[in-house]
Amino acid sequence: MEKKEYDVCIIGGGPAGFAAAMRSYDFGNRVLIVESDSMGGAGIENGALSSKTMWELSNDYANAVRTDRGFRASSVSVSFDEVKTTVTKATDERKYHLLSQIETCSKEGKDRSVTLLRGFARFKDNKTIIVDRGENEDIEVVANNFVVATGSTPREHPLLKIDGKRIITSDHIFNLDKFPKRILIIGAGIVGCEFATIFANFGQTEVHVLDSRDRVVPFEDEDVSDYVDSKLTDIGVRIHHKVTLREIYDRETHIDVVLDYEDGHTEVIVVDNILISIGRVPNTSNIGLENTDAEITDRGLVKVDDSCKAGEGIYAIGDISGHMALVNVGEMEGRFAAKAIQSEIHHPLRYQNMATIMFFKPEISCIGLTEQECQQKNIAYKVITYSHAIIPRAIAMRATSGFFKIITTNEENPLILGMRAAGPQSNAATIFIAAHIDSGTRLKDMLKTVHPHPSMSEGIQECLRVISHKSILKPKAFPTSIKFREWSPDN
Repeated sequence: MEKKEYDVCIIGGGPAGFAAAMRSYDFGNRVLIVESDSMGGAGIENGALSSKTMWELSNDYANAVRTDRGFRASSVSVSFDEVKTTVTKATDERKYHLLSQIETCSKEGKDRSVTLLRGFARFKDNKTIIVDRGENEDIEVVANNFVVATGSTPREHPLLKIDGKRIITSDHIFNLDKFPKRILIIGAGIVGCEFATIFANFGQTEVHVLDSRDRVVPFEDEDVSDYVDSKLTDIGVRIHHKVTLREIYDRETHIDVVLDYEDGHTEVIVVDNILISIGRVPNTSNIGLENTDAEITDRGLVKVDDSCKAGEGIYAIGDISGHMALVNVGEMEGRFAAKAIQSEIHHPLRYQNMATIMFFKPEISCIGLTEQECQQKNIAYKVITYSHAIIPRAIAMRATSGFFKIITTNEENPLILGMRAAGPQSNAATIFIAAHIDSGTRLKDMLKTVHPHPSMSEGIQECLRVISHKSILKPKAFPTSIKFREWSPDN
């Protein structure tokens, strides 16, 4: 068996693994990436980039067929094959960015390089893996340190057998040969609501969402969940709340779905496809971790300490580490693990201020705490919600249904605890707030910044002014557009 030696070996070439590899390369190591599939993992294919490309295309199409802006396009049509082709172009672009960099870095020399090895890795012990390249072509890899970044896969439904054709997960979207006439999405979390938005935007599919609870995206505050629910309904999505899937009947031309509601009645709906979106499970089986001193939890996650270390010379990052399954979190952990290997850690990882985007219609960006989290932690707070209906830039864009919602500590010169922003440019607005949360900026100092006009961020400026009772537009004059309240554990 051929034997190879490296300073750092990364198992998995997704966002977390690639970030770890490149940061390890920065430290002058000989780095190996072992990947059994496409570079970029779910961060590119069947995941973040592919779904967001599809979301962008669906938004473009939905805007093209609008008739409420003083103009009307004629003969607008959409082809699922051409949508798939465009998405593939996007994912290929990013994938070849990664491959091009690996090839560039592989030429550095013996002391500093990045090498890609295709195959399935399995631990022999803490210092050794065997890479199965097929056809009995195994390679033994010895490394001083390993970083496990094997990612996750969609969770299977306990009652439904996934066939990749009629009953699918997010991995099988492009197995479809056309837009379904009718689709049932099981799961009302972020991914389920994103795909509901995508299919509804294209206008070719009757979309049903099965929500076993009483509201979608239940980890958000009720007002945000209600907003998402109403916007999905506005674009034609039918959400079935408090419903249990009892049975399906696979007919020759369709699927009959039997739904039991909490109030006791039953409904049968007809769909062509069922998309299962009930979370993801970590890819930690069959990689030989039982041959090391790393431990796996009952949920299949790898136990790690605060430096992402799972065992002697073994680190675990990304979806398998048990933290938020987000690309930016995985990349952060990958870079952190690379520094931990070099004993270059100067600040601990911080998960409490991770910005996220929910790609609905409109998109919603999030940072920091929600109200329900503040209440669970007994943190007294103030909250202001400021509607886009009274922001000049939003009025000009004819995008007045969004909002900014800012939560602060309940004191005279408060700190920002969190924000939710729905509507155009919400992600940029979120980063403005994130920077102030990270730096611990107080309200009075934030108010020194004058925002450009007309801009969406003027809504943030007015939110902060409302909290300090200095706003240009007053809550008394616009009670449905400017909402302010306080909460404390004692009241």
